Amino acid sequence: MTATLLRKFCSALILLWVAFGLVACGGFLPKSSDNRHNQPLQSGVVSGLRAMGSSPGEAMVIRMFKQEKVLEVWKRTSSGQFKMFKSYEICAFSGVLGPKIKEGDRQSPEGFYTITPGLMNPRSSYYLAFNTGFPNKFDRAWGRTGSDLMVHGDCSSRGCYAMTDDGIAEIYALARETFKGGNPSFQLQIFPFKMTAANLASQSTSEHLNFWKDIKEGYDLFELTKTPPVWDVCERQYIFNPSSGGGALNAMGACPAGVQNAALTAKQQADEAAFANTLAAQERKATEEAAIKARGEAVGGAVSGIFSGIGNLFGGGKDEDIVPVMSGKTAPIPFPRPNRP
Repeated sequence: MTATLLRKFCSALILLWVAFGLVACGGFLPKSSDNRHNQPLQSGVVSGLRAMGSSPGEAMVIRMFKQEKVLEVWKRTSSGQFKMFKSYEICAFSGVLGPKIKEGDRQSPEGFYTITPGLMNPRSSYYLAFNTGFPNKFDRAWGRTGSDLMVHGDCSSRGCYAMTDDGIAEIYALARETFKGGNPSFQLQIFPFKMTAANLASQSTSEHLNFWKDIKEGYDLFELTKTPPVWDVCERQYIFNPSSGGGALNAMGACPAGVQNAALTAKQQADEAAFANTLAAQERKATEEAAIKARGEAVGGAVSGIFSGIGNLFGGGKDEDIVPVMSGKTAPIPFPRPNRP
């Protein structure tokens, strides 16, 4: 191989390596890698599922919360409702609170995603992984871009959600067994934080507030019913449990009427009232703190003025106002201090 060809070959390898590094977390191991993706569930996990009225093959839901750094696995029980089976610490995620907008912004996504067997990555260079499915229908409606946004091991993130290797091994096995049980997919819900009125109020100035209120409806429905809501996109926003007859909606088109849920309406009204009350309390506190600070400054200024006036009264004026007396006489010797018994 000539020197010119060698340089071209090395340059191509460098470009490939750079491109690989920029594509989020999508590395792959050779096909000859170990059998880590087929690790059986530990007996404690199986018995724990059985104790809650579930099994490895039952349907599941994963919920993730950035601020709390928690991933929750929920499993369907014999009652038909879902119950939280286990929570795992999110080792690392990229960026700050808020959705992913474009390729290279190093943000981890937020929203509702559908995970199918084709999104599972048994040969991830980050131990094990599954793809979040970003960009989904909502993301595409907003022109958001990005690729290979994963939930994986290795505790290192470039736009993904990183777990410990032990954590992702168990989560991966739970997902694998869910698919083996005949479930074609499971729902992945990703939130910036627990969607409480207090948490939303603490982020009231965020540009993402309307988006968070949009996905909060799905959060609320799951909290109330303990079943994953059906989601779709219309008018470039999420819609949950739409009465559309099961057909896919136009992401840019008008939304159909949603299924009325009295409990959801009551919860939303209560949360809106709590949100408004929290903001009002924050404003009152800020006003009171500003008033206290102003009073303190006013009192400090008044006290300083009083002491300055007293100083001037007793000759404590400025140095340049003091005129020395020059008599030319010798200063008298002070009387000695009398002896006292």
